[in-house]
This record gives sequence, structure tokens and C-alpha cells, in this order.
Amino acid sequence: MALYEHVFISRQDLSNAQAEGLIDHFSAVLTDNGGKVVDKEYWGLKTMAYKINKNRKGHYALVKSDSPSAAVQEMERLMRLHDDVMRVMTIKVDEHEEGPSVVMQSKGREDRRRNDD
Repeated sequence: MALYEHVFISRQDLSNAQAEGLIDHFSAVLTDNGGKVVDKEYWGLKTMAYKINKNRKGHYALVKSDSPSAAVQEMERLMRLHDDVMRVMTIKVDEHEEGPSVVMQSKGREDRRRNDD
């Protein structure tokens, strides 16, 4: 099996709970097809650089997995068919980085900076 990182953007009119539910749903697709989810992160509602399907913002999420290519292809196929998912990017990596992603680390720094003021 290979290591993958999947980043996807869902529509802005979803609630946070619904966006996190999508993460769980697609993680279940990977595990049902013989894969293993290593880590999941919900990055939150962010402003995009350009509009996608008339949306200026989107819910960003990251899923790190150790899965066979068939499981990844099935998950991507279901994401393309799902109305709430706007974009998907899957990258095959040599190894997963330990700890939170760079996005979550910068989010933590911003939160600390706001509390210090």
C-alpha cells in the first residue's frame, strides 16, 4: 500500500459539523476498501483565491491515508459525484510528517497571537 494525502474543499454553505461529517464519510470509504486513515484535519472555512462554482469561501480538510490505489480511486470517484465537494487534490507521498500540518501550526500561532494582545 502507498501513502497519500488528500485535500478537499467543500461548499461554504455547509455547517462545520456537516463539513467534518464529509471527512468521516470519505475516511470510511477508504477503510471499507482496504485502506487505513492515518490522520484527519479540518482546517476550517477559508477564503479562496478565486471563485469556484460561484463560491468565494470553502471548508478545507486534509486526510492522510495508507491505502491501495483502488481505494483512493473509489474515494475520488465518489468525491467527484458528491454535490458538496468542489475540489479534490490527492498526492502520493514517501512518508507522512509527524504532528499537525503546517496549516494547523500557523492557525495555532494566530490564536496565541490574538490572546496575547
